[in-house]
Amino acid sequence: MSSVKSVLIVGVGGQGTLLASRLLGSAMMDLGYDVKVSEVHGMSQRGGSVETYVRYGDKVYSPVIEHGEADIVLAFEQLEAARFLPYLKKGGTVVVNTQQIDPMPVVTGSAAYPQGLLESIRNQGASLVALDALALAEQAGSSKAVNVVLIGAMARCLGTEQEIWLKTIEKTVPPKFVEMNKKAFVLGYEAEA
Repeated sequence: MSSVKSVLIVGVGGQGTLLASRLLGSAMMDLGYDVKVSEVHGMSQRGGSVETYVRYGDKVYSPVIEHGEADIVLAFEQLEAARFLPYLKKGGTVVVNTQQIDPMPVVTGSAAYPQGLLESIRNQGASLVALDALALAEQAGSSKAVNVVLIGAMARCLGTEQEIWLKTIEKTVPPKFVEMNKKAFVLGYEAEA
């Protein structure tokens, strides 16, 4: 069994995938792991699809995650979870926000948003953790904290203690947003999904 764990973070530009990857990478380094984080790919400034690879373990040689290698797909939106499902390894986990963000073809009316995505993901054998991260983020104080809510849900899946993550938030997030993000993390960590 490989000592390297792979997390693929996917979302739509502006959702905070970069902060999520920084939090994950920093927390894993604090736990003593070697960490590699990829650059963000996609049209992040224009609402396009964005993906970030984070790999950690005893020794990591590359941040790249191939099809069938991700232990976790952390998805900020349902359609992105479905699109990147081929990257998930057998027995892997999808942590997904139940929010739907219409891609441009849906916005323009040339396509319809696919229905039944969560059921389809579950039917393909993935362990599914689905939560309304937007509602929890708003409960924490800002809709922009969806990313940290999802990191909280993922941290619980990883079996890591909350304390390491809360310390990571304190040193990563601008001071005026620390308390809100800590609250968002805890709401995600404790959410029933």
